[in-house]
Amino acid sequence: MKDNATILQMEQEVGEMTSLHYLTKENAVFSRTEGGFVRLQYDGKVWERVQVIRLFPFTEPDQFISIRTVEERSKEIGVIANLKEMGKETREMLEEQLNLHYFTPVIEKIIDIKDEYGYAYFYVLTDRGECRFTINMGGNAVVRLSDSRLLITDLDENRFEIRDVFALTQKEQRKLDLFL
Repeated sequence: MKDNATILQMEQEVGEMTSLHYLTKENAVFSRTEGGFVRLQYDGKVWERVQVIRLFPFTEPDQFISIRTVEERSKEIGVIANLKEMGKETREMLEEQLNLHYFTPVIEKIIDIKDEYGYAYFYVLTDRGECRFTINMGGNAVVRLSDSRLLITDLDENRFEIRDVFALTQKEQRKLDLFL
């Protein structure tokens, strides 16, 4: 049987895990460390390095931004309801972190796709230049985000986006049809 102190500690931990703290420009101070990381001062505490994560990366990219600790089992410190409501310098710093975390080149042209031994070898032109990558055809490498929008994840967990499948040529669409 657990003693009262252990039960109280468990109740406190559950309360902390289930509570939602909103971070605003009035109650949270973000700054850059000498090493280039994002530092947070909030509620009398300081975190020398935090993670910046979108809770709804595809539908609400500027809203509901989770600020978390960097441990393997990270804990949420708080949520920014709308990134646009933060100060300009803070917003730019957090957007830079989000762009690093969510780097997703947009595929503009499919040059070639080869299917061999359960893998698909893509050769594409993205908004960042030409690129070659490989996906496992047996996995969930291609995800439909909408009727026309796709997210492709390669073997190294790099993400690529096709914003509008119907904007591709008929020939490109036929090459892609094998994987949809």
